[in-house]
Amino acid sequence: MANLETALAEIKRGVDELIPEEELIAKLKEDRPLRIKLGADPTAPDIHLGHTVILNKLRTFQDLGHDVTFLIGDFTGM
Repeated sequence: MANLETALAEIKRGVDELIPEEELIAKLKEDRPLRIKLGADPTAPDIHLGHTVILNKLRTFQDLGHDVTFLIGDFTGM
């Protein structure tokens, strides 16, 4: 994994506020991969440009060596 300062700078890039930042720093100091999970239940059957912001941030976590799970539900998209 990347060193702490580099990882934190990448994670914070494009982010207005990180809550709670201290908890993230403590987890990164453990030098173990984080498990990042995001579930989306779209209101339409399509993924659109608005999803790219969070998908890019998930990719940042992947590039830093963390485990990312993106789950797309289908209940409201039916």
